[in-house]
Formats: sequence, C-alpha cells, structure tokens
Amino acid sequence: MTGLRAGLLIAGLAMLAMGLAGLGFWAMGPEARQALIPEEVGQGAYMLQSTAGQDFTEDSLKGQPSLVFFGFTHCPDVCPTTLGDIALWQDMLGDRAAALRVFFITVDPARDTAARLADYTGWLTGVQGVTGSQAETDRAITAFRAFARKVPMEGGDYTMDHSASVLVFDARGRFTGTIPYQSAPEVAVAKIIEALQ
Repeated sequence: MTGLRAGLLIAGLAMLAMGLAGLGFWAMGPEARQALIPEEVGQGAYMLQSTAGQDFTEDSLKGQPSLVFFGFTHCPDVCPTTLGDIALWQDMLGDRAAALRVFFITVDPARDTAARLADYTGWLTGVQGVTGSQAETDRAITAFRAFARKVPMEGGDYTMDHSASVLVFDARGRFTGTIPYQSAPEVAVAKIIEALQ
C-alpha cells in the first residue's frame, strides 16, 4: 500500500471513529451526557445588558431553560435563518415554548445598540437581544466558547465571522449541548425538550 493510500485509510478510519463516538454520545442517557459536558460553558465575569432592561450575567441563565445564540444585526444569512429556525422550534414545542428563553448576544456591539437589537429580535416571542461594551462582549464570547472575528470589506465597511450553533442550557444554567446550524427541526426540538425537563 502506498504512503498516500495508507494516509487516506487512516484519516478515513479516524473520521469514522469520531462519527461513531458522536452517535454514542447521543445514545447515552441525559445524566451520562451531562457528565461529559464542560459545566463552565457560559460561566465567567461578564456583564452585558438585555433588551428587557436587565443585566445579563451567568446568573441570567438560571431559573428557566435558555437558548443562547451569538450573531449580529447586519448578518446577511446565518442570523436571520437561525431566528427563523427558532420560531419553527417554538411552534413545534407548542405550550412548552413559554418556559424557554432565548438570548441573542451580538458580536458587533459597536453597531448593535439595545434599540437596534430590540427591533431586530422583537418579532420573535421570548427573544431578548444582548449587548454591551466590546470588552464585556469579548469576555462573554470567551465564557461561552464562542467565536467572532471582524472581517474588513471594501469601502471601510466590515462584516463578522461568528459561531453559528445555538447553545442549550437547562433551568439550573447548565450547558447541555449545541444545536448546529440548520439542524433538522426534530433533532433541535428533542434537545430543547430534554433541557426543559
């Protein structure tokens, strides 16, 4: 077997093993999965402000199950698509959706004021926009293990690269997992229902 073929075989086997490991993770019970998830996601010394007029800290995740999504109002595709997905998940949850909070944390606080975020998210029930200083935003991005990067454009404008997954937290503020971008609705709702229990 040539070196190239051997390398491809090893890479293929590694990818298969990772896929099977992922399937095994979701086959576990919720308690077993929780033991493997880093509890500190979402924890940290950040303080932002929500469009509901309240401070947003790690304590804001406690009391009710929550979804957390990082985005920005100038986002051309991922953010509006994700908000649309969340609206669909809420419809599928029916009455149970009332117990779920959704936080849209901007990665572009220079442009996304509380008023702009309120306008951007106001059409969706239960969603609060979250913004603050750049320093506090950076602390929150780190605490949630998220990613954001400014990308310059022609004419001095810019856009933002950012994480696209929705983070799920239970009523105790514990991180229970992620909903990857454009997940099948039934998969997303199953993860949310687990956090609601």
